[in-house]
Amino acid sequence: PYTTLFRSTSKIVIHHTGSVKDVDFSAARIHEMHLGQGWAGIGYHFVVHKDGFIEQARPLKYVGAHAYQNNKYTVGICMTGNYNLAYPPFEQAFAVEQLTAALCKNYKIKPSDCTIFGHRDLNDTSCPGDKFYPYLPQLIKNVKKVL
Repeated sequence: PYTTLFRSTSKIVIHHTGSVKDVDFSAARIHEMHLGQGWAGIGYHFVVHKDGFIEQARPLKYVGAHAYQNNKYTVGICMTGNYNLAYPPFEQAFAVEQLTAALCKNYKIKPSDCTIFGHRDLNDTSCPGDKFYPYLPQLIKNVKKVL
C-alpha cells in the first residue's frame, strides 16, 4: 500500500499514540486504525511498547506518514501510551534511546535538537505528550553517549 520510496533520512521524530487511555497497542492495531482513517496504513516506522519491545511498522524503504510536510526525510518512532496522562516506563524510554541511537548510526545523523524532534516541534499537536516532551533533551544527551 505504500508507493513512495524513502530516499534520504536526516531526522527522527518521536510520537506517542495519545489515545484516550494510557494503553499499549500493537503495530497491527495502529495499522488498522490508520486504515480506518482512510490512510495507506501505519504511518510510523517503529512502534515501541511499554515493556521496551520494538516492532518494525512501516518499512524503512518507504516514506512515513507521521509528521505532516516532514515525512520525506524523517523516521517516525511511536511510543504506545498517552504521555499527556502518564510517564513512559523506564523500559520504553530506554528502548527509544537505543533505537534512536541505532538509527543515528545507520543514517549518520548527528544527534541534536535539530535532528531529533518531538512531533509537536513540527506540527500543531501535543505529541509526544507533556510528560515525555521535557525528556527529549536528556534523550539526545543519552543517544550521544551511546554513540
